[in-house]
Amino acid sequence: MIFLDTSILIDSFTADQRGAPAVRQALESGERLVLTALVVYEWMRGPRIPPEIALQEALFPVEQAVAFEPEDALLSARLYRSVRRARGREIDLAIAACAINREARLWTLNPADFADIPGLQLYRPR
Repeated sequence: MIFLDTSILIDSFTADQRGAPAVRQALESGERLVLTALVVYEWMRGPRIPPEIALQEALFPVEQAVAFEPEDALLSARLYRSVRRARGREIDLAIAACAINREARLWTLNPADFADIPGLQLYRPR
């Protein structure tokens, strides 16, 4: 299972859709791509237009997003206390906690933002 970071949605579903081929390839190769409710929040708070939302909903319906559970909150808090420069990274740490707790990899275009998070595995497309 691969959790998508908001950066992947932005790159794949907005403007020139540069990331769309990589998402398509991952899906065609059988990878299970998943959104967390936190990523839905970040995605939907941006300046989205109806075609972008429709594309996201076609591939990753909001009602199938993984919820942020109490165990994710607990791990997020532990991660916050364990990484340097945690302030301002609360959502990233929470997204990482969701992935770690479900033994999933995280696909992001900002690997440096997640590099210091213990136990997190990043996905790198082929």
